[in-house]
Amino acid sequence: MLDVIIALLPVSVAAVIIFGMKSLALIATCVIASVLSEFIFNLACKKEQTISDLSAAVTGLILALNLPTTVELWQAAVGSVISIVVVKCLFGGIGKNFANPAMVGRIVLFLSFSAKVAGESNPVIKSIAGIDAVSGATPLAEGAETIPGTMQLLFGLHGGSIGETCAIALIIGGIYLLARRIITWHIPVAFIGTVMLCTLLAGEDPIMHALSGGLLIGAIFMATDYVTSPATPLGKIIFGIGCGLITALIRIFGSFPEGVSFAILLMNILSPYIEKWTVMRPLGTKKAKGGEAK
Repeated sequence: MLDVIIALLPVSVAAVIIFGMKSLALIATCVIASVLSEFIFNLACKKEQTISDLSAAVTGLILALNLPTTVELWQAAVGSVISIVVVKCLFGGIGKNFANPAMVGRIVLFLSFSAKVAGESNPVIKSIAGIDAVSGATPLAEGAETIPGTMQLLFGLHGGSIGETCAIALIIGGIYLLARRIITWHIPVAFIGTVMLCTLLAGEDPIMHALSGGLLIGAIFMATDYVTSPATPLGKIIFGIGCGLITALIRIFGSFPEGVSFAILLMNILSPYIEKWTVMRPLGTKKAKGGEAK
């Protein structure tokens, strides 16, 4: 969990630089609300305190980075409570949740406060390294007036959630997690590659799709969650391809501009079955009636 926090530091710093101090307030609100929710739940249920494992802080940080500055702080706090109490604690705590808590919290906020969560989060800076910022909604929004160029997408100088725009910061975080062997390449590569291939076949710009919306943060930091994704290499690839297909279908044909959160949630539900189907049996063993090797 500490490694994930370290990997998210470049994204968090970029969010504050690009979108201003409201981003810092949003991050602080979600992290504090998440940690307090877990602390109070454990206290009320007379359980051992688990906030020191940093999982609640990670959940709050990821949730905050998936929200725009148009979200009210109290709404962000509500999303944090739902993520921790409903999705994590009520299912038994860390390691027992059926889906990524931060992702479910974001979906609940999106369905409950659509105008705020889908609102415009415009950069407060005009340019970085001579690259001008583009105001307006996420590039994936229908009828978006200005489509950012590749450099604007890389530096995050466009509208969107505070942690999804700066592709360079997200890639740096992903490289760190790979180097530390916290995640493997299977899910991110399969997820992003599938979206790029599908959008290319649909006649759309695959680079824009890869660097826009929540694809990078979803593929690197959310879909790779140990608990809610398969443990086998083949299962990870199938999981990533499934996430990519659903994301591409929603982006191309759906009414929502973004489909990453919904795609990951649907594949989280299928994850136990994917893992069961892709478990390797030792050579020479026979399959028992219950599906286990003997």
